[in-house]
Amino acid sequence: MRTYDKIRRKFHEGCADFHLIEDGDRILVALSGGKDSLLLARMLAERARLYKPRFSVEAAHVVMDNIPYETERTYLQEFCNALHIPLHILHSRFDDDPDAAAEGRDRRRRKTKCFLCSWNRRKTLFRFAEEQGFNKVALGHHQDDIITTWLLNVTYEGANDTMRPLVAMREYPLSIIRPLCLVQEDWIREVAAAEGFEHQKTPCPYETATRRNDMNRIFHELEALNPEARFSLWRAMGMREMKE
Repeated sequence: MRTYDKIRRKFHEGCADFHLIEDGDRILVALSGGKDSLLLARMLAERARLYKPRFSVEAAHVVMDNIPYETERTYLQEFCNALHIPLHILHSRFDDDPDAAAEGRDRRRRKTKCFLCSWNRRKTLFRFAEEQGFNKVALGHHQDDIITTWLLNVTYEGANDTMRPLVAMREYPLSIIRPLCLVQEDWIREVAAAEGFEHQKTPCPYETATRRNDMNRIFHELEALNPEARFSLWRAMGMREMKE
């Protein structure tokens, strides 16, 4: 499949350009069950079978026990089995009581349920990675995510900042890597449809319209105005020159 080959090429290019993978790495993939994380797990599993660099890959799926959404875990297990990578099922939850007394409570409780869920899933994932001796956590953010985050920060925060392909964490002895940083979302969507990647069994009830959805729409409107907008925005973020 030509699109899959294009993704593979950009995956290898991103890993090399941003020095995302080194000999001896133990990488934990955050496997949500969405198209991006499924493709990332496959790409890393394939890359790990090459001779250099030598690294290992495992996957972790975090279940939020107090959120009524569900990913088909049997499918995730079969998917990882086919890739010959272990899958860890982790459990987490958060306090979303809006009437709880403010004194002594985590200030994050004032955030949206979507934020709380995401923050606690990440915390559970990072703690597990640290305890199990992983040195890198791989997230499935693609190029559209990175550009959209930059547009959000510029528009709402006045900050010239975004998600980077490689980030050393302060709170944990870990680095976050984003090996799909040069991959476009529509490529992933095409491969996911062709490969029959399964969707969530029960969607999250808090999935609503967000600023990110709005900014993603604006980004694609910019692309419609100028087919080179993606390349221009990438350069504006201080990333290296993109190759077509």
